[in-house]
Amino acid sequence: MPVQPSPSEWRMPDALTAGDSDLVAVGADLQPGTILEAYRHGLFPMPAEGRLAWWSPQMRAILPLDNLRVSRSLRKSCARFEVRVDTAFGEVISACAAPDRRGAWISADIRLAYRHLHDLGWAHSIEAWSSDGELAGGLYGIAIGGLFAGESMFHRQTDASKVALVALVRLLQKGGAQLLDVQWPTPHLTSLGVVEIPRADYLERVRAAVLMPLPAMWA
Repeated sequence: MPVQPSPSEWRMPDALTAGDSDLVAVGADLQPGTILEAYRHGLFPMPAEGRLAWWSPQMRAILPLDNLRVSRSLRKSCARFEVRVDTAFGEVISACAAPDRRGAWISADIRLAYRHLHDLGWAHSIEAWSSDGELAGGLYGIAIGGLFAGESMFHRQTDASKVALVALVRLLQKGGAQLLDVQWPTPHLTSLGVVEIPRADYLERVRAAVLMPLPAMWA
């Protein structure tokens, strides 16, 4: 079971008070207890102009677990990779944080914080490995009860990140999870079945999801 960290010193704001802004608050810290409490309140950290910021998009992107779209070509790709869980978390988050990636936002502090959460059993990686033993792609995120909050994904070979996402959905379905959050939509994610829901709807869903028992694969 994940190790419960010390409670946060900070009180999380109500995301509904953010009005028309996706940005809810600035400041606080990246202690494990703070990050987990933020997710339980529908927030996630992402730096803004060099400061620690907390976000809750007005329209939240989620992937309904019964809405995953797997094309014929993606099914073929799934057969080309071996999927592993939590065998290379550090390498996955480092690849996601590569500074040459478009829109790179994962700072050294963020990377350190999530590696700490991984050590405590809260952060997880889903990895796609090629037949020659190379890490071809993957994703990482936070699991709390029936919630999996996806943070970032990367690929070094075609479709490798999509294969990791397909594997994650199958794991969540098998484990009885309820909510897969991907923050904001992209064309890549939308093609796989991601939809947007209003913030208030997401907050209601996340409150229920985090109270669920933790699926066995994360325990």
